[in-house]
Amino acid sequence: MRVIDISMPIHEGMETYRNDPARRPRIAAVRRFPEGGVNESELSMNVHTGTHLDAPLHMVDGGEGIDAIDPARLVTRCRVVDLTGVRGPVRRRDLEPLDVAAGAFVLLKTANSFTDVDGDATVTLAADGAECLVERGVAGVGIDALGIERGQPGHETHRTLIGADVLVLEGLRLAHVPAGEYTLIALPLLLRGADGAPVRAVLVEDL
Repeated sequence: MRVIDISMPIHEGMETYRNDPARRPRIAAVRRFPEGGVNESELSMNVHTGTHLDAPLHMVDGGEGIDAIDPARLVTRCRVVDLTGVRGPVRRRDLEPLDVAAGAFVLLKTANSFTDVDGDATVTLAADGAECLVERGVAGVGIDALGIERGQPGHETHRTLIGADVLVLEGLRLAHVPAGEYTLIALPLLLRGADGAPVRAVLVEDL
């Protein structure tokens, strides 16, 4: 088998949502050789920075935290779909021709995977695209954007997916991944009551 890392590296200069510097992680030395006898570092970061999983609490007041999500749902077969030709939000018309089965975890590979800039050209998932995937009965949606929607006052895309118990995985890196079927392993940190959590996401390709 082959394991393919689809996670964003965590570092202080990394890409963040809307290139907001306040969302960049801070990594500080706590102890260092030789004076401290060991090397230790401290990490401070937003739970929605880099590759991460949204919890219902992210969009629903009183919703469940990340620790309530069954980890078995994040070790699953998935399908990577190539949408690199789409400009603007991914819409129903872009998804309807795809062979997406009920229960699938779908990863949307877009032009985002080929840039380190999060800006106006970032490809997201439109509300009608989210409705299409819910109608197909998908179990989860992943995207190579740091936010699955942009500029929606009511966050319709998020609310449509989360309201249908569809998992939302954001911040993937898929430039090196061909479209096709894989096993996804994307386990979030077990942060009690948190509205999201960082994820080390990998695809396993059976040889």
